Amino acid sequence: MQLWWIWYEAVSCLRSACSRRRSFLWMVVVLAGLSIRSELAGVSSVIRALGLRAGCYRRLLHLCHSQAVSLERLRSAWVRLVRTRFSPQRIGGHLVVIGDGLKVPKEGRKMPAVKKLHQSSDNNSKAEYIFGHSFQALGLLVRGAAQTLCCVPLTSEIHEGVVFSNRDRRSLLDRFAGLGLRVATELGEPILLLVDAYYASAKVLRPLCQADHHVLSRVKANAVAYYPAPAPTTVRRGRPRQYGEKVRFRDLWRTACFERLSCTLYGERQLSVRYAMFDLLWRPVGQLVRFVLVEHPTRGRWILLCTDLTLSPQQIIEGYSYRFKIEASFKAALNTLGTYAYHFWMQAMTPRPRRSGNQYLHRTRDDYRRLVRRKLAAYHRYVQLGCIAQGLLQYLALYHHHQVWRLFRSWLRTMNPALPPSEAVVAQALRNTLPEFLLDSPEQHIWKKFLLEQTDFERCPSLRLAA
Repeated sequence: MQLWWIWYEAVSCLRSACSRRRSFLWMVVVLAGLSIRSELAGVSSVIRALGLRAGCYRRLLHLCHSQAVSLERLRSAWVRLVRTRFSPQRIGGHLVVIGDGLKVPKEGRKMPAVKKLHQSSDNNSKAEYIFGHSFQALGLLVRGAAQTLCCVPLTSEIHEGVVFSNRDRRSLLDRFAGLGLRVATELGEPILLLVDAYYASAKVLRPLCQADHHVLSRVKANAVAYYPAPAPTTVRRGRPRQYGEKVRFRDLWRTACFERLSCTLYGERQLSVRYAMFDLLWRPVGQLVRFVLVEHPTRGRWILLCTDLTLSPQQIIEGYSYRFKIEASFKAALNTLGTYAYHFWMQAMTPRPRRSGNQYLHRTRDDYRRLVRRKLAAYHRYVQLGCIAQGLLQYLALYHHHQVWRLFRSWLRTMNPALPPSEAVVAQALRNTLPEFLLDSPEQHIWKKFLLEQTDFERCPSLRLAA
């Protein structure tokens, strides 16, 4: 029962995102259902997980589409809650935010923003091309019990597939940079953004560096940089030369002086790697950038880029290894929480043909564009609630893991009560103790009264005693 009190006390901090108390109570119902459901079938699985009446299905759909839950205020309240409840990991005095993209398969021909997407992955179980939604996500790197690192999801948005105006020239990278700046503003501190080589672009680095944030990324093997130009010996007309000799990184592997470093990467302790560090001018951003060439004994060669010149090579190498934490977060979101398992179709939408790209709406009616925006907001609202539900499970796992293991009441071959559990174990513990929480809670507890009013006791007899 104690777990549910901790869970509800954290959720209460999101009350400011809802315009009415009843909307907030319905939002708590959705968060509870997402946290404990054992199947990933959209809104209907929330009904079955909590034993709600059939009439609640339409109300939950309305909640995802309603402006009573403000998406912007919900995101801001969640980012502030994560900042205060978790213990953020810092590198060089900066909060560490991890960003990446995620392609979610969707086959609906009446779902806005569905387009043909290419998946660049070494996993041969993934199709090269899929139809679906392209998301960009951000998460905060935090530290919990037993020095465990975890990526808490902050937000996730669809950044391509629909073009409302032909004057909108923003690319996927422009939208990602804007999302990073909004999250950094809500965090209230300078951030260090960890991204892969796709985001090592001027469209991402320049806006963040101008706002006193930094980026740690990987660059491609064919990248080039420049030494600073030597000071001129004579005065000439015009602007002094800025870029000096060109440096091709593929040639540096043969000529650079490498040093040995013992560090911890990807869980491998006391690993010995070879590295070489260079501070060079990078033309896309027009400033000095720190490059670190890394030779891993099993993972090959990397070229890392960092805009913060105060970080040491060890901080840069170990910092970039934390980027895989968002991949583990994606895995839990897809397989445990069902964060992206929504099925909201738009009845008035013109069916999209197969093999289609972006959906251009600058010549459509205003009411049609309004309906498309409403449906996209429903997708974002559902995904944001999924991010919050996953973050609450991670909070219980990192800082209340002893209670979670005690209430798990099951067995795993790899379970270790001394370490924080996974999101699936926390969900099982909450699922086991929901009847006890409702039975022992005071009669005047508002969410208990609301939930029991919506419960179908014929399908959920375990809650009859709580009523």
